[in-house]
This record gives sequence, structure tokens and C-alpha cells, in this order.
Amino acid sequence: MNLSAIYHRCSDSYCYCLDDTNIIISIRTDYDVTNVTLMHNDPFINGIMGGNNRLKGKEADQLKVTKLENHLMWTFKVTPEYKRLAYYFIIESEDDKYVLCEDRIYKYDEFKKYKGRQQLFMYSWMNPSDIIKTPDWVNDTVWYQIFIDRFCNGDPSTDPENVLPWKDPDKTVKYDDFYGGDLKGITSKIDYLKNLGITGLYLTPICQGSTNHKYDTKSYTKIDPHFGSDEDMAEMVKAAHDSGIRVMMDGVFNHSGPLFKPWQDVVENGPQSKYYDWFMVNKWPFDKSSDNSKKKNYYSFAFVDMMPKLNTNNEEVIKYIVSVIKNWIEKYDIDAIRLDVSDEISHTLCKRMHRELKKIKPDFYILGEAWHDSMPWLRGDEFDSVMNYPLTDSINDFWLDSKKTAKDFEYSINRCFSMYPMQVNKVLFNLLDSHDTERLITKLSDIRSFYQQFGVLFTMPGTVCIYYGTEIALEGGHDPDCRRCMPWKQIMKGMYYDKIERMKKLIAMRKEHQALRSNNYEFTHLFDNDRVISYKRISDDGAEVISVVINCSDNALPLDIKKKDILFQTGYADNMLAKNSIIIYNI
Repeated sequence: MNLSAIYHRCSDSYCYCLDDTNIIISIRTDYDVTNVTLMHNDPFINGIMGGNNRLKGKEADQLKVTKLENHLMWTFKVTPEYKRLAYYFIIESEDDKYVLCEDRIYKYDEFKKYKGRQQLFMYSWMNPSDIIKTPDWVNDTVWYQIFIDRFCNGDPSTDPENVLPWKDPDKTVKYDDFYGGDLKGITSKIDYLKNLGITGLYLTPICQGSTNHKYDTKSYTKIDPHFGSDEDMAEMVKAAHDSGIRVMMDGVFNHSGPLFKPWQDVVENGPQSKYYDWFMVNKWPFDKSSDNSKKKNYYSFAFVDMMPKLNTNNEEVIKYIVSVIKNWIEKYDIDAIRLDVSDEISHTLCKRMHRELKKIKPDFYILGEAWHDSMPWLRGDEFDSVMNYPLTDSINDFWLDSKKTAKDFEYSINRCFSMYPMQVNKVLFNLLDSHDTERLITKLSDIRSFYQQFGVLFTMPGTVCIYYGTEIALEGGHDPDCRRCMPWKQIMKGMYYDKIERMKKLIAMRKEHQALRSNNYEFTHLFDNDRVISYKRISDDGAEVISVVINCSDNALPLDIKKKDILFQTGYADNMLAKNSIIIYNI
């Protein structure tokens, strides 16, 4: 047995409270392990610190075994009778048997004969305030991200002086282009979004800035005049709410813009400025040419001098940022916030933010922008979720590399959903493209693969986000080309009717079937073909089972599915699933 592959720690995603009564425990091993048994009981079942110190263990229920690229993940559910838990693992292979305790790995016979104090793993107490709780409504939500300047111009009177005529969908855009999209434009399209099936709006920043994207904040308390007014924002949120659509704002608190008044004061007055410690300044005065960040005169976002980093460790900054978000909730009645560059913000701010915002609105959704394993922020007292870019990459990789196998896909997907507690998985923010990425259809150059990937997205645990225009397979390369104008003229003429109807069907399927929103999935490998993906989705009560088959091979696949059981398909006819096609059906 490969003992070095065995890993467990009584923390993070390896041991946590699922709810008020259940604890989830996982252990990682090599593939040479054939069985793992979790033995547990109350740590004081035999008395307090004395007498017989041998744990009278009970076997836990095994939930699942997850296959990772180089490991197996064994997961158990335990219901401690008295809210406390002591436990150890019995690990078996064909030839060996070991016991894992907190201090080390024992040979099984050695453990049975051991006379010292057993150093067991210990979950000391299930404190209700320590249990990770995420907003229930998020799992049921289908989000739609809007880059405001490019979505819809509803009020030309607020257009910037250098506004350009709205461009056709095949026309590229530049970094400094303005097209006049605004809040009234969004309000005017609420019916379109409702008809599409959208139940959540994610808006890029609306506060005052000098760029079209507004990630260079000038004022955190004023709506950018090119987008409208406070009244326009409140009206848009109300219209969305009346249509059953929640609203999420974008909070840019890792850095400000160059015209933010406190930063301007620092630039002018240096250490004499009362805002000097609001930023991460190392040397003043600054270089008037460029490269201040690379020269370490001050820290900025990604070496962009015009985006100086806020010192989110500073108490005054923390109070200011929390007050800003509170004001947004109270003034506009927003339901969620997405935190830009969230992994560079201090944990101190994130904890305060969580505590204060949940007081105002207990089901408020706090989403962090992080592109990697984010467990340090997902322990229940900072973020509810993060943008699930690891899932984005895992899906894309299979289509971009024809040498990837269905097993590779399984390992990669399993990794994405074994990093975090189950309640976090239910609200992970899943997406295939965004304002920060190349658009999906441009990346793939194939509409059949496009719908295969969306079939995967809509059948994964978590919540789903569609980038504006992706419902019509809008093209666009990397930033800024991924921020093209929404082609309303062509949409109203019905030029994208088929694509919109297909996306509506996917959205409706997701909303109708609980199995597609649960955490329960199982790879089935129905075909002996490395380029065919197949898996099942199972509802929480086990009553509904849905199968997904994705054919990325060079040949059609025989499949006998009754028409009434088909929920979504591309390329299925005469009991054959064509290559580059997908079918989703009830079992």
C-alpha cells in the first residue's frame, strides 16, 4: 500500500458540518486501496480522561468514492448523537490493513494492541454558528452577465460626448470605445430576459469611472452619469424583482481608479495626506512617467498604474467599503455582490463584510472572483461562493485537446467538486465565458461543440451564468473584443430565433428538473470510447435520474431513447447520436 498517498485532516473540505446534524468526512488514498472504513463515536462515551480509553467505534455510512487523476477520495456522512465526534480510519488493500489516526498510520495489529492514549481525529463540537450556510435561492438561479456599455442604449441623453454608433455583431470594438449602453437599456430588456428564463442579473460596475468598463472607480457612491441615475438603478432593480430576477452588483475594492479623491490626495500630498495609509505606498513622490508599480513605488492591480491597490487591512478602509455596500443594499435593494480580484482583498475585510451584510439581508449572496482553489475564503464567514473558472477550464480542455479521454474529463470534473464543502458546491458560479475571456463560440469555432459544452454546464452542480450575447453565440476574441455590442436590431428581426429557442430549452430544463441542480452525479462510461462522455444526474431524494451522453468521437453512436424521455438533444435521429452531438434524457 502506498502510505504516502493517504491524506486526511480534520478541517476544510475533509471534515465539516453539512448541517445541524450531519458531518461530512473524506480521506484521500492511492488506487491500491480497496476499502476504507470510518470508525467513530462520542469522545467521552467511555468516561472523561481515564478508565478504558479505547473508542467503541461505530461504522459510518459511506456516501461515495470519487476518482481523481492520481487518488481516490472516500467520503462518509456521520450523524453524531451528542454533537461531538472522535474517529479513525481502517484502510485496506489486497495485502495490507492499516489504521489512520491523527498522529500517524498504524499497522492494524499494532493499533489493536496499542496501550497508550489513542490520538484520534476529533471534531470537538458542532457549533451552529460555525456551520457553512449558503443562500438557498442561488442554486435555482440562472444568471445573465451584462457588460453595461455594450448591452442596450435606452437613454441617448446620457451618452458620453465621444459615443460611437451601435455596431453590428461582426464588428470588433476597441479598449476606449463608448457605445452608450445604460441602466434604462437594461430595464427595457427585462421582458426579453424573463422570456429567456433568466432569474439573476450580474452587472459589471455601475459606479463612476473614466473607462467604459468602470473597473477604475472614481466614486463608490455615485452611479456613472453615462449609465444613468440612482433612480434609474432603483427602477431597474424593481423591474427585475417584479419579473422574478435577482440583481448582483460588481464591487471593485481591491483597487480604485486614478481619479478616486483619496488617491488624488495621496498623489498630491504624499505622507501628509490623511488617506496615505488607505493605499499600499512604498515611496513618494511617484515617477511622473510610468511603471510606478513595477518600480514598487506603490502596489497596483496587475502592474496597472491607474489602478492603485486599496489597503484593505486598514480599519478606515474596511469601514468605508462595508458602508458602501450597505448603502447599495439599502438604496437599490440588490441581492448579491461579486467582488473583483477578491483573492487579493484581506481576510479581515471579507470577514467583516460577511458579518455586516448578512445582518441586513441574511440571504445576501457574496461571490468572489478567484480563478483557483479558494478554500481559505469559503469556510462560511467570508464568501458564499467563487466564480468556478476551474470548471470552465476543465470543460474547455476536453474539446481543445483531442487526446483528452473521458477518464481525463471525469478526473478533472471530480477535482472541481471535491475541493469544497457540499453546500458551497450547490452555489458555485459556473460559466463558460465572461468579460474577461474569449467568447466560447470563437474559442471553439464550432456550433456543435458550443452546444455540447452548454449541455455540460447546465447539467453540473452549482448555479449557471450566461454572458450577454452567448445565447445567440455572439463572437469575440480576448478583451476587448469579447465586449461587442448586443445586436438588438438583428434579434428583433428574428435572425437568432433558433439559437435563442435552444438556449431557452436548456434553461427551462435546468429549472424544471431538480436532479440537474443537485450535487449528485455519477460517471457511467456507457461506451468503450475515449471520446464519449456519459454521466448520470440524480435528485436529492433519488426519485429522478437523468442521463447525459456527449459524443466527441468520429463515429455515430447507437442509442435507443424514447422521444418522450428526451429533454435536450442535438444530432439525435433514427436511434443514432451523431458525432459532435449531445443528448440529455430521463432514465
